[in-house]
Amino acid sequence: MMDQIKTVIARADRTLVQDAIGAVSLMTIFIAALHIPGFV
Repeated sequence: MMDQIKTVIARADRTLVQDAIGAVSLMTIFIAALHIPGFV
């Protein structure tokens, strides 16, 4: 099973980085949207 996980990570190296960037940007937008009512 570990070999399969390593193979998947090796094949999807670029997409994992893009997914991580997307997740961070979504969390940033979500946190900002939650704090906006406090500023108004």
